Amino acid sequence: MIVVQKQVNFSHAAYAASAAALLLILFLPFAVVVKQEYKVQKELQESLREPPTVTVEKPAAALQMAAAEPAGQSTTTETEAVVSKQQQQPPPPPPSSCLGSCLKHMFNPPAKGEDYTILQALVSVDMLVLFLATICGVGGTLTAIDNMGQIGQSLGYPAKSINTFVSLISIWNYAGRVTAGFASEIFLSRYKFPRPLMLTLVLLLSCVGHLLIAFGVPQSLYAASVVIGFCFGAQWPLLFAIISEVFGLKYYSTLYNFGSVASPIGAYVLNVRVAGYLYDVEAAKQHGGSLAGGDKTCIGVPCFRKSFLIITAATVAGALVSLVLVWRTRNFYKGDIYAKFRYNAAATEDSVTPPEQRLKEEEESTAVNGKKG
Repeated sequence: MIVVQKQVNFSHAAYAASAAALLLILFLPFAVVVKQEYKVQKELQESLREPPTVTVEKPAAALQMAAAEPAGQSTTTETEAVVSKQQQQPPPPPPSSCLGSCLKHMFNPPAKGEDYTILQALVSVDMLVLFLATICGVGGTLTAIDNMGQIGQSLGYPAKSINTFVSLISIWNYAGRVTAGFASEIFLSRYKFPRPLMLTLVLLLSCVGHLLIAFGVPQSLYAASVVIGFCFGAQWPLLFAIISEVFGLKYYSTLYNFGSVASPIGAYVLNVRVAGYLYDVEAAKQHGGSLAGGDKTCIGVPCFRKSFLIITAATVAGALVSLVLVWRTRNFYKGDIYAKFRYNAAATEDSVTPPEQRLKEEEESTAVNGKKG
């Protein structure tokens, strides 16, 4: 709508209709929440209306044996059993400092998908590879987004078109976040397509946008805005999903923030130290070799050519680095990465199921298997 309204004059009725449609779309997710809450409330009311009864019965043989034994002999036997059990228990380990224990296990991580500690995750090769790839990918796209106004100005686009570029980046940023999350989940569940490889493809796609800016292809900044906005948004859900899947959920909130640190680092290196510096150098050439107190505007394709060629090379390097993560996690993503969650859910369900219901289900299962046999 933002792009359309800059090209077409809207009447008051058209604005009202579009606003109503957008509000409807905005509040549609509340319908899902209300439906789910109603379902939970209904199930709770039904469970309270018919509370389960739990009865614990001892076998008849055990009761007869307990009645036959004299009281003193039974008490003595139980006491001896308790003392024997206490003697069999190993002595408690000597106390050790938390720091020593953490450092001891820091370089001995669990299997992929299990819960890493914070130190185990931070020093792991997988996290370092993912961090470097994110610095290159997010840093490059963020540099293009931050400088889109100056890029459009240097390539001779009017102010109206520059505003459209900013809108396109915002729209496709959102589209990239949504699409990458859904698409990666579908490909992973159906075809065992690893999520790190999806991140590699997104990094390579962003190179197309960087090259369009570097060579200043006429009227290509529209396509470059779409590609860069989409790739910038698509990297975030892939990054956070990979962190949660490979390193577990126990310390996910801390590792989530560590992954986000790649954004300012990449922006500083590629935006400030590369694009900003080379832009000032080219602007100084156009203004007699000095920018002190003068105009810093640079006009022409050379203003961002070198910087975005460097950014393209850095992004390709990030894609190659991410292939290391693809190789290291290939067996993990070939398996069932959600198996442990199903196992935990089944264990929880068994722990809250009444014994009578569990016994009834086992008898029914046995009867069905007997008929099949």
